[in-house]
Amino acid sequence: MRVSFWIGIVSLLGIRVWGQTDTLSVRVKDTITVPQTVILKTWNTDPLSPARAAFYSSILPGLGQAYNKSYWKIPIVYLAIGIPTYLYFRNDKELDRYRTAYKSRLDGRTDDEFYGGRTDGNPRLSTDALRRAQDLYRRNKEMAMLFAIGFYALNIIEANVDAHLKQFNVDENLSIEPFLHQNRFNNSYIGISLTYNF
Repeated sequence: MRVSFWIGIVSLLGIRVWGQTDTLSVRVKDTITVPQTVILKTWNTDPLSPARAAFYSSILPGLGQAYNKSYWKIPIVYLAIGIPTYLYFRNDKELDRYRTAYKSRLDGRTDDEFYGGRTDGNPRLSTDALRRAQDLYRRNKEMAMLFAIGFYALNIIEANVDAHLKQFNVDENLSIEPFLHQNRFNNSYIGISLTYNF
C-alpha cells in the first residue's frame, strides 16, 4: 500500500525522474565550451534620468517630455499651462475695467464706460453690479493662476514618472495574458495566466 501511495503522489505531481548517465564514456581530456551570451540593455537604466527629466521640465515646461522622447506630450503641456495663463491675463484686464469704473462711481463721477447708453439717464450697471463683477473676475483670475501653477507642477511630475516608467523592464520573461482553454467535453474556460521565465 505504501508503494502505490508514493507512486500515486509522484504521478500526480508530474515530477520527471532522470536516471544517471554513464560517466565512464566521457573522457577527461574533453572540454565543454559554453557559448557566451551577450546581454543587451533594452531599456534605460540610468538612475538619474527621472531627476534630469523633472529638472528640465521645471526649467522649461515640455523640456522634460522632450528628454524622455515623448514629443507628442509637449503641445498638451503648453495648452494645459497656456490656457490658464491666457485666462489669468484676460480676467486681470476685465478686473481693471470694472475696478476703474467702480472707483469713479465712488468719487461721484458719471463718466465711466458703464454709465452711458440709456435714454432714461440711469447707468447700465449699478455700483453694486460693478462690485459683484469685480468679485467674479478676481475669483476667476485666482482660479486661473491656481490651474496654471497646478499644471506646471503636473508637467514636472509627469516627466519624472514617465522617465521612471521608461526604466521599467518589459520583456518576454514576465507576461500576463488572457487565455481560452477548451477541454474535450467542449467546455471552455477563460482566465489569465501569469508567466515568468527563468
